[in-house]
Amino acid sequence: MDVATAAEKITELNGYRLHVIPTEKYKTNTLIWKMKAPLTKEDVTKRALLPQVLQSSSAKYSSTTALRSYLDELYGATLFVDLSKKGEYHIMSFSIEIANEKFLSDPSPLLRKGFELLAEILTNPNLKGNAFDPGTVEKEKRTQKQRIQSVFDDKMRYSNVRLIQEMCKGEPYALEVNGDAADVDAITPENLYEYYQDAFLSDEMDLYIIGDVDEEEVKQFASDLLRFEDRTPKKLVQEKVTLNRQVNEVKEQQDVKQGKLNIGYRTNIVYGDSDYFALQVFNGIFGGFSHSKLFINVREKASLAYYAASRLESHKGLMMVMSGIDLKNYDQAVGIIHDQLEAMRNGDFTDEELVQTKAVIQNQILETIDTSRGLTEILYHNVVADANINLDTWLKEMQNVTKEEIIAVAKKIEIDTIYFLTGTEAGK
Repeated sequence: MDVATAAEKITELNGYRLHVIPTEKYKTNTLIWKMKAPLTKEDVTKRALLPQVLQSSSAKYSSTTALRSYLDELYGATLFVDLSKKGEYHIMSFSIEIANEKFLSDPSPLLRKGFELLAEILTNPNLKGNAFDPGTVEKEKRTQKQRIQSVFDDKMRYSNVRLIQEMCKGEPYALEVNGDAADVDAITPENLYEYYQDAFLSDEMDLYIIGDVDEEEVKQFASDLLRFEDRTPKKLVQEKVTLNRQVNEVKEQQDVKQGKLNIGYRTNIVYGDSDYFALQVFNGIFGGFSHSKLFINVREKASLAYYAASRLESHKGLMMVMSGIDLKNYDQAVGIIHDQLEAMRNGDFTDEELVQTKAVIQNQILETIDTSRGLTEILYHNVVADANINLDTWLKEMQNVTKEEIIAVAKKIEIDTIYFLTGTEAGK
């Protein structure tokens, strides 16, 4: 099947790569700027704060109110920042979605204005001397502490973060995407501005433009408005993780009514590997969907869990199983989850499950690329992994996955850590 959106045109510009994806699917144009650097303990908290400070105001729009009212003038354009971890990289994203002037009676050059606004946010920050505006930094530091605290308050997210911390101790991946609350106070308007300058000199930077646009015009806007130094971006030095042959079992007590059982596995497969597509299908049958083994056997048949699912971290080679269970059912739930992996290794799944899973994955991918942000996330996997897999290839390879390939993938997967957040009345 042909996916029209596979027509990604990539050009190297001043210090960054421009990705143009011309499509008539949307009435808006989307500009997404991504910056990638290795996760480090020294920088993670500053880096998490930086996009929030940049989107709060700029030299020209020196308050959040001024900036937001300018967005309203641009036919309700939106500006959005986001942070993510992909493997051991920390990624900042800045997105602007703006109406396509082709669909308006107003001939205003909105796409160019979108570029100008992105350039303003990225390159013309709200400074006081050689530092960010102190009021903005203080306000965003308070919000950052709340953001970090909110993970602790949401026990589902908290238990997943704790699993990663225990499983990846000593690896950069253990760092939390929003940084460490203990490091927020040490950030100053001065040292954050220094970090901003470093990031724009050394990060790997990519700009995605998605919409009904003219490629040459986009290139012209980008070259005129966004110019940075050429760089050799910092790459990760991949260290081989030696797997602890002993399963690491961690139990933590808090005042919770429902236990959170999270199990971490090393898949030994990452995006770009030839068996990555088989791993995706494996995960779909094992725990990715509501027809999966975990959902049916742990939740429905045994009534042991309130939820049971698995997800992959494609760039770090991890699989996480998450389930909510009654405290007394710990051993039984661990046993049943283990049995489902054994069943996969033994090929104990039907052709019908295989066909159904492929169909669900295909629908999921097509649904994801239905939005410009989702499409960018899928295309950006190639940047993170330094790979070149287009969407047509992805869908075709996934459809071609065989039962034997899934069994081979299942045999590569090794359990690493079991984390259980249990109540104080654990009765053990």
